[in-house]
Amino acid sequence: MSLKTGSTRPWRRFLGELRRQRWLRAAGSAGAIAVALLMLAANETASAGPGLSPGSMPASQSMIRPIAVFGTDDRTAVPRRYQAIAERIGLFFSNPARTVCTAFCVAPNIVATAAHCLAQPGGAPARVADFMFARGYDKRREFTRIEGFTTGSTSQSIMSGQFHHRVKPPIDATHDWALVRLSRNACPDGGFAVTPKTVDELMTAARYKRIFQISYHRDWTQWRAAYSAPCQVQRNFNGISWSTIEPDFMDADKMILHQCDTGGASSGSPILMEGAGGISVVGINVGTYVQAKILTDKGKVTLRERAETVANTAVNAIAFADGIEQLRKAAILASGKPIRDLQLRLAA
Repeated sequence: MSLKTGSTRPWRRFLGELRRQRWLRAAGSAGAIAVALLMLAANETASAGPGLSPGSMPASQSMIRPIAVFGTDDRTAVPRRYQAIAERIGLFFSNPARTVCTAFCVAPNIVATAAHCLAQPGGAPARVADFMFARGYDKRREFTRIEGFTTGSTSQSIMSGQFHHRVKPPIDATHDWALVRLSRNACPDGGFAVTPKTVDELMTAARYKRIFQISYHRDWTQWRAAYSAPCQVQRNFNGISWSTIEPDFMDADKMILHQCDTGGASSGSPILMEGAGGISVVGINVGTYVQAKILTDKGKVTLRERAETVANTAVNAIAFADGIEQLRKAAILASGKPIRDLQLRLAA
């Protein structure tokens, strides 16, 4: 599901599919329709350099463009007061799958990220045994694999909303979350508190400048965590009302629309809220919601307006918070024979 940053090809494929399905003709002899797409913020590492081998991250930025920066780019180095919490965030990547995302600790041996980060470019399932988590990559070089990578049982150590996602309406961004149990306690200080909040509560917190993001981005001081200044959480953006946006998404009540500045590889990063009890995770960043208007005449496209970035999307913690404890306590079968025995019992 990874889409290359700044590429126009996804739009060409999407518009081609619209024409094949004759959606454009539904507009009549002359008319206009709005088309929407979710651009996922994972990246192919090959677009910017060599693979993510330990100690060797791609450095060239010549092909990199920001995915979604709203107005002035407010990304900065992580402020000193947030350095400790940045230690709970790291890179999540696979060399063979050629993809890199951000992930964050939610328990000593569990990280959360976006589910599409576990797929190859184009959406095909990746070999999950190849993935690594590197906490605080810019300060250390510690790589941790998914539990079960030596026994071929890594898939049992992953809990996800869904791996295959629709990026055109109805977009199922709210299922784009994954919890991953690691082969060791890679988060010695534990993980973030995960605090489900309603969208109204998040919008109120944003008005008081309490919502922010810490993430890795390919286009910003590569492979050093960046801080996105307090950002907006809203329902209406750029004159586009929620009544227009909501039908484009499945389970839209579990989605957060925000304007934290992001770049490639920010999929899976935490949306953070600062409250009386400290800092907690309220969502997982997954992609960028864009819209474009297409004018038609007698079923033929006469004008395509430039795609407009509406907002970034995140999965509300409501969707995945309960799964953390379930995965932490789960008794996972670690070898082939117990798995086969269980399959035979289920079949019987």
